[in-house]
Amino acid sequence: MSPLASVRWSLRLVLSPVATPRPSPPHRRHYRRCHSVRPQFHGKSAAHGAARQLNAVARSDPGISSSSSSSSSSSSMALEFEVLATHKRARAARMTLPHHSCLTPMFMPVGTQGTIKGLTAQQLQQLGCQVVLGNTYHLANRPGADVIADAGGLHAFMDWPRGLLTDSGGFQMVSLLHLADITERGVEFQSPVDGSRMLLTPEESIAIQNKIGADIIMALDDVVSSLVSGPRIEEATHRTLRWMDRCMQAHSRPHDQNLFGIVQGGLDPTLRDICLKGLIQRDLPGYAIGGLAGGEDKDAFWRVVAQCTAALPANKPRYVMGVGYPLDIVVCSALGADMYDCVYPTRTARFATALIPEGVLKLKHAAMAHDHRPIDASCSCLACRNYSRAYLHSLVTKDPVGCHLLTMHNIAYMMQLRC
Repeated sequence: MSPLASVRWSLRLVLSPVATPRPSPPHRRHYRRCHSVRPQFHGKSAAHGAARQLNAVARSDPGISSSSSSSSSSSSMALEFEVLATHKRARAARMTLPHHSCLTPMFMPVGTQGTIKGLTAQQLQQLGCQVVLGNTYHLANRPGADVIADAGGLHAFMDWPRGLLTDSGGFQMVSLLHLADITERGVEFQSPVDGSRMLLTPEESIAIQNKIGADIIMALDDVVSSLVSGPRIEEATHRTLRWMDRCMQAHSRPHDQNLFGIVQGGLDPTLRDICLKGLIQRDLPGYAIGGLAGGEDKDAFWRVVAQCTAALPANKPRYVMGVGYPLDIVVCSALGADMYDCVYPTRTARFATALIPEGVLKLKHAAMAHDHRPIDASCSCLACRNYSRAYLHSLVTKDPVGCHLLTMHNIAYMMQLRC
């Protein structure tokens, strides 16, 4: 079955009533082949397939209601959001932040500690990046929030004139679970740097983010793996709402920083609905969908995104956290999401893998040694304009320049996908 047919099959599962019998999954043997080019639903194929997907999206689950907000724009003290065009549930919008006016849907590269590994801020601008993501927990550990504040904030510290978003540190409850103790007060981490203990409360997370100075800051939420079920998910859902109130009270810079809330609830539609209603009542500048992309089935993942985007206000930005596979971005955009972040494009570049319209290209593969074509003939990035697959193959296992060039290409690819 073709990648397009596979996506259309998945969308039917996402948007069909729960009681509808599910068809047998398509044959996916071609996804498991270990060739140098692995077919996926990427790039131009994704762009051509999006219009077909949107027709499927229109036949949505009757149990999922559309947002009640009829306005296509909103304005807060530090953010303006205007929907420019729609097609069924998908939309294109302009989001104006204190440091940059962004066009959505958009992908945000992850610069955990204020940098995209191997690239300068100037190179990111040249590639068309609009917003870069930093991580509160890691920035607080090194170099420290006070160091960044003394430099004039993270924009000045990393010489980045465009948008910045900082995660709250909540994701480390999952990624560093073996180093964390979670209570109503907050989460206590053991530092992976020096072993010291760090208590991250909602108030402390916001205080650190206020010092860092990003355009968008995230509320500290109680994050649980999407593979967990039972009482722990319910506890995290209600705690996320309580912590949201503490974050709002602690936020000292609403005039130039936008505090987004994060919808939790695991894969449980009832818990997601509780969290959605609670956050919408708080009338925040924007909303994120969290607790996904942790190993759950694609149809379960897309169902949660469909439920959340349908319920969230139409005149506010919607951010799906931790999503970076081109297939997921296309489907989530068809469902009405606006913003995405993930380490995938840059991390996979460091493993000598390039993103191309046909899927992924593994530059370590022996077949690349005599392939004098560019990575992607349709791409205008520095790597594709000047270097062959054979040249990059000779570098990727021996010289960091190879990873640098592949990182540039993969980010350029994601920026083109955005359009």
